[in-house]
Amino acid sequence: MAVTPGSVPVRAVLDVDAPDWRAAVRAGAELLVELGTADEAYVAACVRSVEENGPYIVLTPGVALAHAQAPDGTTTEGLAAARLAEPVAFGHPSNDPVDVVLAFSSGGSHMAMIKALGTALSGGLADMLRGVGDARAAEELLAGGVRV
Repeated sequence: MAVTPGSVPVRAVLDVDAPDWRAAVRAGAELLVELGTADEAYVAACVRSVEENGPYIVLTPGVALAHAQAPDGTTTEGLAAARLAEPVAFGHPSNDPVDVVLAFSSGGSHMAMIKALGTALSGGLADMLRGVGDARAAEELLAGGVRV
C-alpha cells in the first residue's frame, strides 16, 4: 500500500487472470478489501451493479471503474487498479474490451472520487498503468495522480 499526503490508500496488481467481466470486477474490488477500505459485501455490490445496470462502468476504451453505492459495505476511501493479463468484454458497445479495472470505495465522497479519477484518466493514467513494470510503480501512479 502506498499513501502520500492528499491521496487515498491505494493497491494495485498486474497481469491478473480474469476469464470474464465478473472476475475482473472482483479482482479490482477485492483489492479494496485487502486495503481495509471495503468489505466483501461491497465486492458483491460492485458485481451486482453491472448485472443490474449493464456496462456503464466502462468509461473509456479499455477502462472500467468498479464501484457501488456507499451504503453497500464501503467503509472508507480507497483506490485500486487491476491490470488484466488479457482484456475481457463487458458488453460495452464502444469501449470493450477492458484491460484496466479501477475500483474505489468512497466513504461518502462518491462524486469527488469519480471526478478525481476522470481527471487522472484524461491525464493518461490508464496508459501509464498499462506501461508500468511492477505493482509498486502502479501504486505510486495511483497515489500521485489521484487527489480527492
